[in-house]
Amino acid sequence: MKRSTPRWLRVAAVGLVVGSLVVGCSGRSTTGGSGGDGEVTLKINFWGDFGLQDLKAKYEAENKNVKIALNSGEYNAQHEDLQKKLIAGSGAPDIAAIDEGFMVQFRSQADQFVNLLDKGAGKYETNYLPWKWKQSLSADGQTQIGLGTDVGGLAMCYRTDLFEGAGLPTERDQVSALWPSWEKFLEVGQQYTAKTKKKFIDNATNLFNPILGQQQVGFYDQNEQLQMEGGPRVAFDYAVKAADAGLSANLTSFQADWDKGFTSGAFAVLACPAWMLGHIQNTAPGTKGKWDIAAVPGGGGNWGGSFLTIPKQGKNVDEAYKFLEWLIQPEQQIEVFKTVGNLPSQPGLYTDPAIADFKNDFFNAAPVGQIFPKMAEGLTPQYLGKKNGPTRVAVENVINRVQNGTLKSDAAWVEAVKEAEKASK
Repeated sequence: MKRSTPRWLRVAAVGLVVGSLVVGCSGRSTTGGSGGDGEVTLKINFWGDFGLQDLKAKYEAENKNVKIALNSGEYNAQHEDLQKKLIAGSGAPDIAAIDEGFMVQFRSQADQFVNLLDKGAGKYETNYLPWKWKQSLSADGQTQIGLGTDVGGLAMCYRTDLFEGAGLPTERDQVSALWPSWEKFLEVGQQYTAKTKKKFIDNATNLFNPILGQQQVGFYDQNEQLQMEGGPRVAFDYAVKAADAGLSANLTSFQADWDKGFTSGAFAVLACPAWMLGHIQNTAPGTKGKWDIAAVPGGGGNWGGSFLTIPKQGKNVDEAYKFLEWLIQPEQQIEVFKTVGNLPSQPGLYTDPAIADFKNDFFNAAPVGQIFPKMAEGLTPQYLGKKNGPTRVAVENVINRVQNGTLKSDAAWVEAVKEAEKASK
């Protein structure tokens, strides 16, 4: 990029975003391509797995004039790309997924998004977890820029075969009992690596994020003041301890080597919010039955959870809202949960037998319909500031430097504070 654009705006797009209009309702061609009279193409930008592939075919079958273009990319890059498009005034998708970690940043630019209350979305407020609805609502309560898809209540996914090979318990309750705290978790990791000479976790940053999510205050307080000496320091210290102990495989999330690691046994355990289940299933289908789900050390917490928004730049606002409204209906939300694991942010669905009684065979018949709803209903979400996203990326980069051996761990915290302060400007 030209000039001195911050690094967090320069990451290449790889993730999930709902894209730009291809063909208008009138049949005119726009930036995305061309189509016949009355055909509309809705581009959706996102990351990971929102369960949209099967739903796309279903919606297109029911709406012959609509084509859905799925544009999946890397998590950080999708948010950065959306920000650039909003600044440029053009190029945003018809529907853009936004994670909770970036929501305050985009909520402060509410004038760039369609106010979903004007489209009638207010009738869905009582369906949502109250805190989830408020996360994408303007401070004055007059503008709702997104409808929540899922919440990321935490657990831990682990490979039973690898645990068995290391002489560790494999039954989920026994595994949960191994690590009531993160200190105990690191001790188990050291036992595993000593026995197997293999890495225990996928990446130290994927310890940092869930531990940070358990703290009362994250990067920012309600006054948008950076609070590095609180929750971030706690999470950072554990992440660096894991790196120093040689527990981390140092694999970057949602990249090819990380995906291969699920199959190759490059790591044995990882923090596992509900949305992670679908990625494991799709990435490592041959490991079915080798995974199980245990409790997260420290108890509870949230990592992630997304929203779907409609940038005003889109040419098919009405069609985009129609699709968004269809996606959040119980039938679709339950289907997404059962196929990719994403837990709906509508608690009324948790008692539906389709969710409550659901056991995931891929994860050794783990009762996911009980595990994750309990986590979600007990959450007290952390405030995530306007600069939460870029600050998190900046601190993660420091942790990665420790893992890569380019930064000494005893100098890492000072560097993390310096980089976080830069990102907070």
